[in-house]
Amino acid sequence: MNHQTIESQQPKGLRAIAILEAGKGLLALIVGLALHELGGVEIQALCEQMLRHLRLNPAGEIPSVIHKALTSVDDRNLTIFALGTLLYAIVRFIEAYGLWRAFGWTEWFALASGAIYLPFEVYEVFTTGKTLAYLALVMNLLVVGYMALIIQKRYRNKPSA
Repeated sequence: MNHQTIESQQPKGLRAIAILEAGKGLLALIVGLALHELGGVEIQALCEQMLRHLRLNPAGEIPSVIHKALTSVDDRNLTIFALGTLLYAIVRFIEAYGLWRAFGWTEWFALASGAIYLPFEVYEVFTTGKTLAYLALVMNLLVVGYMALIIQKRYRNKPSA
C-alpha cells in the first residue's frame, strides 16, 4: 500500500488535532521568545505601565501580587522559561507531525498528554467557573475521547497474529 493510500484512509480528525497541537506549539514558541527578547526589566516596566493604564490601585490585592511576581523576574528566570517553552513547542510540533502522518505512537501520546490536563481543567471549572475554563475542558474532552476512539478502532481492526 503506498503512502497516498494510507493518508487517504486516516481519520480526518487526526489532521484537525494535529493543526491544534501545532498551533499550541507555535503560540508557546512566540510567547517564550517574546518574553526572552523583552527581558526582565522591560517586562516589569511594561506590566507597571499596564497597571497604571488600567488605573488599578497599587495597594490592591491583584496589583500587589503582580508587582511582587514582577520583582522576582530576572533574565535568568526568563531564559529558563524560554527554554521550557521551546521544549514544550518541540514536543507539540513532534506530536502534530506524528498525528498528521497517523503514527500510532502519537495517537497514544495525544491521548495521554490530553488526559493529564483533565483533573486540572475540572478543578479550574469548579473553582472559577470561567467560560475559558469550560471551553478548555470541553475541547480537551473531545480530543481525549476522539483519540480513545481512534486507538480502540485501530486495535479492533488489527489482524490477530
